[in-house]
Amino acid sequence: MTTVAAKPAAKPATMAQALGRALRDAMADDPTVHVMGEDVGTLGGVFRITDGLAKEFGEDRCTDTPLAEAGILGTAVGMAMYGLRPVVEMQFDAFAYPAFEQLISHVARMRNRTRGAMPLPITVRVPYGGGIGGVEHHSDSSEAYYMATPGLTVVTPATVADAYGLLRRSIASDDPVVFLEPKRLYWAKDSWNPEAPTDVDPIGTAVVRRPGTSATLITYGPSVPVCLEAAEAARSEGWDLEVVDLRSLVPFDDATVAASVRRTGRAVVVHESGGFGGPGGEIAARVTERCFHHLEAPVLRVAGFDIPYPPPMLERHHLPGVDRVLDAVARLQWDQ
Repeated sequence: MTTVAAKPAAKPATMAQALGRALRDAMADDPTVHVMGEDVGTLGGVFRITDGLAKEFGEDRCTDTPLAEAGILGTAVGMAMYGLRPVVEMQFDAFAYPAFEQLISHVARMRNRTRGAMPLPITVRVPYGGGIGGVEHHSDSSEAYYMATPGLTVVTPATVADAYGLLRRSIASDDPVVFLEPKRLYWAKDSWNPEAPTDVDPIGTAVVRRPGTSATLITYGPSVPVCLEAAEAARSEGWDLEVVDLRSLVPFDDATVAASVRRTGRAVVVHESGGFGGPGGEIAARVTERCFHHLEAPVLRVAGFDIPYPPPMLERHHLPGVDRVLDAVARLQWDQ
């Protein structure tokens, strides 16, 4: 009689733990994976995502860098050219701006510049968004900049399982990935088994987090829990809201989004980034182009205000919340 050992049971885990485990497993599976950034080694990163990696793999593979983001990413370009898979951590969203020249001029263009001969398998981890009481330069939603740069894949998880699975897929990609980590969800918990993580869909695949019939809430990253909460609250108004988590901003899953909007006939795009020139404008345009004859009302947006990120005491007014989402849904019903 053969006895099969039982798999460890799933238990509560945070997104931060899942991200750390993804980095650890990627480094264990592939010696070309190197982690680098400010304080990622000895300290384990500001949010402790890389805690323990330097001790396990050595400082040569989990490396503390100077406070010079352009230099960090420029070094990663050279490493990738010579066959390594660097994973770069930018401490905070707005701290990544000094590295834009490297990102736009070299990281995003190298495959095209070399006619496919030299891909750059670089993963740039960027903690982004608000909700933690951070001050200016610590709470930006900078995804629109990355989305507007051809050659970059842009990914953002909203669940523990997706944090692990999407980061593993990003590191394994032969093309550069900007991996946006919603800071306010670092400590969000879910049942998850780190010893037997469930694989996620390929990058570029959205998922319906909650089915519904009245309208579609299109969202991603830190706004997914807000939309799920709004959908539950909407039941008291007789609205049955569907919630689509994009997961990947580039490439964009037009098929899943369009199928949802065609079913419901109404759509609201929700994100923390500013409205003018923000991701919602592109998403609304794509939905309108593909679903025009199915729409019962204009596609609406609920976004952060078009201002520099406000002081911590005011961020609750700046960030899209349940009430603002429901107000937009009410406008959809009025315009039908």
